[in-house]
Amino acid sequence: MGTQSNGQRRWNGWGKLNGEYEHSPSTQAVAMANERLGAAAALPLAELESVLAKVPASKLAEHPLLDLSPETRVRHSRGQSLPDLFALRSGELGAIPDAVALPNDEVEVEALLQLAEERNAMIIPYGGGTSVVGHINPAKTERPVITVSLANFNKLCELDRESQIATLGAGLAGPELEALLKAEGYTLGHFPQSWELSTVGGWVASRSSGQQSLRYGRIEKMFAGGTMVTPKGSLDIPTFPGTSAGTDLREVVLGSEGRMGIITKVKMRVTPLPEEEHFYGVFFPSWQQGKALSKALAQQMLPLSMMRLSNAEETSSHLKLGGDPKAIAYLEKYLSFRGVAEGKVMFTFGTTGDSKSCRFALKQVKRLSRKFGGVYIGKLIGKAWEHSRFRSPYLRDGFMDLGYAIDTMETAVDWSKTDTTMAAIEEGIRKAAEGFGEKVHVFTHLSHFYPQGSSVYTTYMYRAGSDYQEAYDRWLALKQAGAEAIVSVGGTISHQHGVGEDHKAYLPAEKGELGIATIQSLCKHFDPNNIMNPGKLVD
Repeated sequence: MGTQSNGQRRWNGWGKLNGEYEHSPSTQAVAMANERLGAAAALPLAELESVLAKVPASKLAEHPLLDLSPETRVRHSRGQSLPDLFALRSGELGAIPDAVALPNDEVEVEALLQLAEERNAMIIPYGGGTSVVGHINPAKTERPVITVSLANFNKLCELDRESQIATLGAGLAGPELEALLKAEGYTLGHFPQSWELSTVGGWVASRSSGQQSLRYGRIEKMFAGGTMVTPKGSLDIPTFPGTSAGTDLREVVLGSEGRMGIITKVKMRVTPLPEEEHFYGVFFPSWQQGKALSKALAQQMLPLSMMRLSNAEETSSHLKLGGDPKAIAYLEKYLSFRGVAEGKVMFTFGTTGDSKSCRFALKQVKRLSRKFGGVYIGKLIGKAWEHSRFRSPYLRDGFMDLGYAIDTMETAVDWSKTDTTMAAIEEGIRKAAEGFGEKVHVFTHLSHFYPQGSSVYTTYMYRAGSDYQEAYDRWLALKQAGAEAIVSVGGTISHQHGVGEDHKAYLPAEKGELGIATIQSLCKHFDPNNIMNPGKLVD
């Protein structure tokens, strides 16, 4: 007990043992953290055996569909938010599920919901366990809690080639899903940073957005229909290319976060595999010039697959962490010679599709980049982004090993608000850090571009402190400051992470009293006895 095979998930952090990415940050990265924030001390790491020894007895009796073992319950007790990381590393998990179920089909899911009704239990749907806002954390309650894993819903059930619609088990994780589609000549094209572990059902439940949404769209564009098993019965949504027949029931399922039922099957609009794909980089002397290009490209709707504009602080940080110091020094010298020096910003973009459209897109980006004063540098930065696009969660754990905590804030606003939003979030987080006498390293990028606006994604790093409670208290102050800044400028409280527990208090500012009541009424309709993931999304 307590051992993990090479293919098994880490129980107290991100990824699998002996995975592709290195957890430990580079020497340059550690030096930068020390310089910006001061020296930090590692916090103690609890052993799995000691955590298992503290697991309370289950409040549920044995049942053929339930696993009551302590290790299974612990491994399904938390997501991947920073507070979750603190809880797992400290060994103080708080509430954990009383049982974990791994149903094999929708009949067993229905049986589990019936069992929960009979035993006054609560149900938490569990996909990849990657939530960063508290979606899968059990509430502190006297009622039993059953976490229902969709891990066995992991098949490509059907592929309608003529319509380009794939019917998928909701528990399929990103790599397995893409491998199945690739074997048939297709791709879904949905690549969130959590892609390695997160599942297609979770993407639908949390309204996910992938890194190449500029080409493939957000998950709502891909989601064509499917099945959600609810306490009131199964909601089956057929696929249509379009309809004017009343309310689109896909919108009821999208973003439902397990409050109305368990998504078991999804029908997704897939795309033939592209002929080629490339990623490139451009540097601009200033933020305004880089933003002008980004907006122009988004509004002209060129056939690009991704864009990302890093502000000056993020650009500087990435260059310091960018691998070979000699190569970066040469790049800095070249950019300076071209008039792009202090205050420069980095723009990364991708072309995906047939060779003709990729060449056309690249030509147009290069032309517009020159117009706005940019320096095109080819594939150097693009290849670095492609290689490390899923690495950030690993680095977060690696920095935590050294006593530094990293988290993010994300929103989306119209173009007229992007600059004020970025400034408000960063300033709010800095002032909050000053409030407890610490420095914070904070930077932002724009991504997931639309003709009308963009997402705004802010990362911040701080010293965890003397213990996990202090680390949490500091996180809470920074998180609240960032969220209040988002609300103050009228941004959405989440562009891609969902609501869960952490963003719930800020949702009324976005939806209004009548909007919140509408969501609550849907939850009550599908789940009259409040067994489905209560406490998440809305009260």
